[in-house]
Amino acid sequence: MRFRATVENVSLFFRLIQSVEKLQKKCIIKFTEETMHIICNHDANEGGIQVWSQIKVDTIFTSYRIQSNAGNEITLALASDALLAALRSCSAHESDDIIVKLAKKTEQAVLSFEISGLSRVGQRVRIAHDVRIDVLKPQDVERLQEPLCPEPDVHILFPPLQKLRTVVERMRIMSDVLAIKANGSSCLQLAINTDDVSVDTVWKNCINPKMPRAEAATQDESAVERDPDHYYTVFVNIKSFLKFLHAHVVSSTTMACVCQSHCLILYVYIGDVATTGGVLTFYIPAIFDDDDG
Repeated sequence: MRFRATVENVSLFFRLIQSVEKLQKKCIIKFTEETMHIICNHDANEGGIQVWSQIKVDTIFTSYRIQSNAGNEITLALASDALLAALRSCSAHESDDIIVKLAKKTEQAVLSFEISGLSRVGQRVRIAHDVRIDVLKPQDVERLQEPLCPEPDVHILFPPLQKLRTVVERMRIMSDVLAIKANGSSCLQLAINTDDVSVDTVWKNCINPKMPRAEAATQDESAVERDPDHYYTVFVNIKSFLKFLHAHVVSSTTMACVCQSHCLILYVYIGDVATTGGVLTFYIPAIFDDDDG
C-alpha cells in the first residue's frame, strides 16, 4: 500500500485532532480517495462519547496519492497525542513544503511528516517527525460501525460553542449531569438541577433547520402534529459535553439533534454548511437523571 500527500492546511488538521485528542488515547484515521475519516469509538471513553467524521481530502491536502488492495482505502490506529505533537511541530516551523506519507522505520509502520524549508541563513532544512501506527486489517475495518440512533425528536442550531463552553464551565462545579432541552420554536435550554441548586440558561431565536428526512416521515404519519413549544430533553454527562466543546476550535456551525432519553447527536461543520469541507459527528449517550421519567 502507498500513501503520500502534501499537507496544505496544517492549521485545520491540527485543530481537527485537537478537538478529539482528549476523548481517548488512540484514534482511528481512515484515508480514502476522496475523504479522510477521524474516528473515536472506544467503549472506554468517559461518558461513552464517540466521534465519526468525514473531511474532504482537498480541504487539507494537495498532491494526494493513495493505493491499496482494499479499494484504495487505508485505515490506521495511532496515538492521538503523538499525531497532535507532529502537527504542532509542523505548525511551529516556517516551511514551504510538508509531506505526509506511509513509511517503515526499523520494521515499525509510521506516518512520517517531512518538513522542508529554509533556515535563517538561507540553507535548506529538512525535519522528519514520525508517528507510530498500526494498520488495521480489512476484517477489523468492517467491524467499525457508527451508533444506531432513533430519528431525532428535534434539530436545532447551537449558538457559538465558545459561548456554550463558558456557561457549561460554570455549571460543571455544581453538577455532574447536564440537561439539554430544545423545542421546535427555536429555543435551546441548558439546565442543572440538584438538591441544592437549580440553574438554567435559555437561548431564543436559534434556528430549527428543515430536515428532508424528518419532513418525509411526518407526511407518512397520521399522528397529531407536534407542539412546537414542547421541549425534548436529553441528560448527558457534563464532562463529556465539555470534551465535545473542544470542537469550538474548528466549528463554524453546529447542529444538535435531540433523541429524547437516548442520545445527543452533534454535527460540527467545517466551513460554511452549503460548501462545507467536512463534518465531525459526535454521539453523546443519555444518562438517566432522577427526574428523567
